[in-house]
Formats: sequence, C-alpha cells, structure tokens
Amino acid sequence: MNSKNIPFGQPILGDEEKQAVEEVLSGPILVHGPRTELFESSFAEFTGAPHAISVSSCTAGMHLIYHALGFGPGDEVIVPSQTHVATAHAVELTGARPIFADAELESGNIDPKAIEALIPPRTKALAIVHYLGVPADMESISKIAKKNNLFLLEDCALSPGASHNGIHTGLIGDAGCFSFYPVKHLTTAEGGMIILKDEALTKKLRLLKAFGVNRTHGERKIPGDYDVVDLGYNYRMSEVHAAIGVEQMKKLPAFLNKRRANFESLESMLSSKNGFRVLPQPINDVQTSSHYCMGMILDSALAVNRATIMDLLKARGIGTSIYYPHPVPHMTYYKEKYGEIACPNAKTISNSIIALPIGPHIELIDMKTIASEVLSVFEKVKNK
Repeated sequence: MNSKNIPFGQPILGDEEKQAVEEVLSGPILVHGPRTELFESSFAEFTGAPHAISVSSCTAGMHLIYHALGFGPGDEVIVPSQTHVATAHAVELTGARPIFADAELESGNIDPKAIEALIPPRTKALAIVHYLGVPADMESISKIAKKNNLFLLEDCALSPGASHNGIHTGLIGDAGCFSFYPVKHLTTAEGGMIILKDEALTKKLRLLKAFGVNRTHGERKIPGDYDVVDLGYNYRMSEVHAAIGVEQMKKLPAFLNKRRANFESLESMLSSKNGFRVLPQPINDVQTSSHYCMGMILDSALAVNRATIMDLLKARGIGTSIYYPHPVPHMTYYKEKYGEIACPNAKTISNSIIALPIGPHIELIDMKTIASEVLSVFEKVKNK
C-alpha cells in the first residue's frame, strides 16, 4: 500500500513568486503596470505570438473575443461536446447559441466530420479544444473554417507548449485563449491569456477588457481624464497575478519536460495491459502534446465500477479526476434549454475515462507507484 499522497494536481510556487508578489504589494501600481506587460511579452515570446493580451481568465478571454466580433442572438458557434463547460458558456453569454459537435473516440478531440455536418447559414465561428493538451486535427479544421469563412478560436486551456506542424496552439486559428488556474501547466492563481496575429483585433480587445476606456492610467496626461468609446468589461489581470505569471514562465519549460517524462514512464508501464487504453500524447513532426494528464479509457467491465476505482485509488493516496463528467450538451442547463443532443463518442469517453496525474509536482520515481496501485485496484475490482 502506498504511504505517499500523490494529488492529481498541485501548483508549484516558490520563494520567487512570493517575493514578486511582495514587491508588487509594496509598490504603488496594482493594475495596468509593468509586470502585466512583462508577462504578456514573455508569453508572446514563448508561443511565438505577435500579440498577447492578459485577462482575468480563459473564459473571459473567449467571451471577450466573441463580444469584440459582435456575436449575439441569432448567431451560432460550433463547439466540442467533450470539453469544460466554459467553452460553451463563452458563446452562451453573448446570446449566441453553441452548436455541439461530437468527439473522436481515438483522441477525445472534436471530430472534423462532425463539424462539417453542423454548419448552417448562421454559423459564425468554430471553437475547438486541444483535449488534454493534444492538438486537434487543425489541418482539417482550418480548411473547414476557411471554406466557410468562419472565425477559428482555439481553447488552449490545457495546451501551453503544444504545437501542430511547428506552430504553437492558439496561433493556428485566428486566436487562442489560455488558462492559468492553479492546476494548469502554469498558474497565476486565476488568470488567462489571449494570443493572436491580427493587430486591429488586438487593439479592440485591449480596449474592451478595460470597460472600453480609451486611455489607461499611464496614458492620461490629466489624472482621471478619459472617455469611454465602446461597451467593455472588467477583464483585466492585476499586477499581483501577473507577477506570479512572470516567475512561472521561467519555470514552464522545466514543467513541460517533467510532464512528458512522467507520461512516458507511466505509459511504458501501463500501455500493454488489458482492460483499458491510454489516450495517445504524441511527440512527432506533426503534433506535440503538452501532456496535461494521462487519460485512460476503461473497458465496459471497469467503467461501470469507475467510482469505486477512484475511491480505492484515493484511499491509496493516488489522486484522479474525470475529463469530463458529462458531455456539455448533457449538462442540466444545456439539456433543459436545447433538449437532447446526440454525441455518442463524447458520452462514451465521459462515462469511461479516468485521468491520472503526471504533473511536475510528482517525481519520476512516483510513476512506478501510480502504475502499481492502478493495476492492483483494477485487479481487485475485476475479481470482486
């Protein structure tokens, strides 16, 4: 029995982050300051983005983009069924309607064939997610977007460090939004980042994320003198959050390397076993995963006992999770509003997936413990 507690996710914050926060709190600038600018430029350099805009969350970033594009009632955006609800909420909050496309069973990513079957005249955009950090089939999806003149938004909440054909996720389409929630690849406690190539849209997003005010504090020749030129939101990132982000960016390459090493080690001990399959996390000339976690798709005999399996692993000190508990259109809010929407592949994944930890808070040697406990629990459940 494992005596060590291995949580599914855990932020790694050191003295560097603490000192950076203390410096901000000791100074006069808490918003619209140099740390935010430095965090944006660091993230832009890491991803190769021409522009990076810090925001209060990934959800805020996606909502802000749709708002800037003028989406509203009568418009539709195709989104994955297999995703966090935020991907759909960002559309719903504008008054537009999310149209749910099914997933690929092999990867969990949105199925390009399902997208093509859903495009009606009112479709304005595609929102895709790189499931568990594995890039979607962006070559096929980009062709669909271009053919139908659709804005292509990438939800990159789980994909910092991931790329497709050498291009970082978020830059393959028209814009990408990242999340800095505590258990993501890097954290600012809460926060997000938009990356994009279009300069005009960048200027509009910067305006809209701060109420539509035309001058920041640093740009005002007379204190308190500004105008409001558009309807915006308070989606700014504070200097405190940005200060954490600046320090996290310095550690991100090492975090990513550790995730990859942990995944490869765990996969080598589990991939040949029976009763489940491991979702692939490729590293090749076409796709580079960011290795958010290990997704295991259980066969039917194990899947019906998933809750028991997770409880047993918890008792043995192994943290797990589910990505995601239900397809988004089967969540109560969306089901009651839009009715029953078929997404059989997403439903299969939701009903049978267990996510195992591979984050940088875990040492490589712990992968052997995780594998041993997982196989032991599976065997116990099978023989029950």
